[in-house]
Amino acid sequence: MDMDERRGKRRPDERPDRRNVKPAQQQDPRRRNQELRRRKEMEMRRRIRKRRKRRKRILVLLLLLLILAVAAGIVLWIRYGPSKEKADKNEYFGINATNQVGMTIDNQIPEVKSMKEGSQIYLDFDSVHDYVNQRFYWDSNENKLLYTLPDQTLSIPARASEFSSGNGTQVRDYEIVKMENDTVYLALDFVKEFTDMTLDVYENPDRAVVVTNKDENHAQVKKNTEVRILGGVKSPVLTEIKKSDDVVVIEEAGDWVKVRTSDGYIGYAKADALGKAEAQVRKSEYDEPEYTSIHKDYKINLAWHQVTSQAANANIASVIEGTSGLTTISPTWFSIQDTSGNLSSLADSDYVNTAHQAGLEVWGLIDNFTNQVDTLAVLSNTQSRANMISQLITQALNTGLDGINVDFEQITEEMSDHYIQFVRELSVECRKNGLVLSVDNYVPGFTSHYNREEQGVVADYVIIMGYDEHFAGSEEAGSVASIDFVKEGITETLKEVPKEKVINGLPLFTRLWIESSEGLTSQAIGMPDAEKAVSGAGVTPTWDETTQQNYAEWNADGNTYKIWLEDESSLEAKLKVMKEYDLAGAAEWKIGFEKDGIWELIAQYIKG
Repeated sequence: MDMDERRGKRRPDERPDRRNVKPAQQQDPRRRNQELRRRKEMEMRRRIRKRRKRRKRILVLLLLLLILAVAAGIVLWIRYGPSKEKADKNEYFGINATNQVGMTIDNQIPEVKSMKEGSQIYLDFDSVHDYVNQRFYWDSNENKLLYTLPDQTLSIPARASEFSSGNGTQVRDYEIVKMENDTVYLALDFVKEFTDMTLDVYENPDRAVVVTNKDENHAQVKKNTEVRILGGVKSPVLTEIKKSDDVVVIEEAGDWVKVRTSDGYIGYAKADALGKAEAQVRKSEYDEPEYTSIHKDYKINLAWHQVTSQAANANIASVIEGTSGLTTISPTWFSIQDTSGNLSSLADSDYVNTAHQAGLEVWGLIDNFTNQVDTLAVLSNTQSRANMISQLITQALNTGLDGINVDFEQITEEMSDHYIQFVRELSVECRKNGLVLSVDNYVPGFTSHYNREEQGVVADYVIIMGYDEHFAGSEEAGSVASIDFVKEGITETLKEVPKEKVINGLPLFTRLWIESSEGLTSQAIGMPDAEKAVSGAGVTPTWDETTQQNYAEWNADGNTYKIWLEDESSLEAKLKVMKEYDLAGAAEWKIGFEKDGIWELIAQYIKG
């Protein structure tokens, strides 16, 4: 077998002639067309299936995207969409009893005790005193309400509907003072009679809106919107405000503004819903009582005179002999002796006559320095206060005094309301009898409860004791009255008291400080003794720019001595500050501690 046969190949002459052979389709046109149609149909069905699958995938994808979009929208709405939740208004106003009312006082919803009886709204005394009118005073010993006017003090017993005044018996158709479960309530209609305020009452829920502010920023609502508890669309809705409504703007906080609505809701509104805030002065028909004051047409130059015995009064002529430019002398004559308000007195008419002959007024000083007497017990008792005032006025009239100087020190916050009530009541009697009333105060700091602002209304002069920056019990040595200490005392007092009533006290003494192995001690010494101490130590003082005083330091007997001198230079620095602020005058503690030439220096600035 040849190779071709073994390979199974045909010889060339055995191969079919492909050119002469036709496929069956070609051989049968009908079958060929059928096959073509079949193939086309199959291709079309394939394409249709493919399109359907693609369309289905697209629909599924679109459906998924739609679901995701809806879900995202829901999430965004939940997170950022405005809530329609309504605030619980009773909870908002703290109403949890049937006769209780909500209270809006100026720009706050304070936690107070309140109630409604008929058409009358009552607010607890502490809230009236703290938020509305501090002049109301409650005597818990006698269960009566006091209110001091320029010429009288009204007294209203608990549960009374009438009281006596200079205009006769006053009658109201409601109980002025109610007592419920040991809480004292005042009728707000009565409070309004003595207060520059507005009072509006609303229902659903029952609430009262009290406004005492005189100046506030108002804005007009540009479009209907909601007021929410907090700034944010998710915060519950308090109330709705409509276009052209008026709101008080309390605080602007970006896209939200804290507002007070006319019916007492305090919350947040969108800033773009409000017009521009503009200052408005509240219209008032209240007739403010005039607490008249005695104002001298000259600058006061007062010296305190420490009198410790009746016999010391006889020395008044020699005490004032070397002075120059004094207008007033204040002898330390009166002290509280017991809790009934009885006083000890060193008052002497001859002393007053001698001072008058020298052209000086005399303002008798009353203090609370008797350690055995509880100042709180005296001041918190209306009868004790009245007894003190009666004795003071009697002594003043009998001896010819021109005024009273109150020097009550170490008044605690617990005593503060009783103390200022004493000053008010004393001012009424001084006003009636033409006596000057002056009140001594520490440099402002931790003594805001002394209520200098109210003193500045009812008293004639408010005196700053501009010394004792460092005192006997201080933990470190220092100046009695550095220049910054003096400036702070003046500037802080002027924030509360008009300058024509402010007198600044100057020290005519200093402290000699001794640092020893046993600790730090000091002694108060006058100007001549201070100079003698420095001279005896053989040292020369140097000017301390920080305190505006001459300073000296030396060692002796194993101890270190330090002294910040009060002299012409230090006093002149203080007097320049006083002149800059145009105060009502100066006061000096104490006469007898000065050196030659000091009175002329003080007079130069006081008169100049």
